[in-house]
Amino acid sequence: MTSGYDARVRRRVLVVEDDPKIRSTIELYLRHEGFDVVGVGRGDEAVAAARDAHLVILDIMLPGGDGIEICRAIRAAAPTPIIFVTARSTEEDKLRGLDVGADDYVTKPFSPRELMARVRAVFRRAPAATDALSVGRITIDGGRRVVSVDGREIALTPTEFRLLDALARAAGRTVTREQLIRNAFGDDYDGLDRTVDVHIMNLRRKLGDAGEAIVTVFGAGYRMERA
Repeated sequence: MTSGYDARVRRRVLVVEDDPKIRSTIELYLRHEGFDVVGVGRGDEAVAAARDAHLVILDIMLPGGDGIEICRAIRAAAPTPIIFVTARSTEEDKLRGLDVGADDYVTKPFSPRELMARVRAVFRRAPAATDALSVGRITIDGGRRVVSVDGREIALTPTEFRLLDALARAAGRTVTREQLIRNAFGDDYDGLDRTVDVHIMNLRRKLGDAGEAIVTVFGAGYRMERA
């Protein structure tokens, strides 16, 4: 199966993990997959190191900074995809991680092969179509990967962008959670179904009152109204 991204382009992954054994294991698997890898063990080193990364694998409990706050800081600087890898395993922890902008959440102990599948899924996700699309007050520019409401640009994470794009291109029709998961996370995603709900909630909040166009269809999924 092809990866969906240009293999000639070396992707750089930042691993932020204070346990040297876990960090070295993740780095070993990533290098085996062909990625350039940078590893740091402290939270206060993460934000600067993330500037040149195409993906960040981030622990939450770190010396020198909390992973949740680090995720927020990275998100404020760039839409770099983030996967949390952490021992915090309750559903509330997972939903909180997604709420601050993480694209995925893997709990310890974990299978390195599973983590690599999640990493590949991030890079395999097809980009949105490059044409511009408007639904009501919302405009999606796929080429520039910019979303605006009434001409004002809105900062979205890559996952939020893909979800909005999928809903907008099916405007007026119900899109199931399963369809949204495939669009946003890839076919092999096996995380929480509620992940979509959290991202939709964040998306509505960022869109302001224009987010009311995204309607919950109970027992089915979501629909974006045309006007």
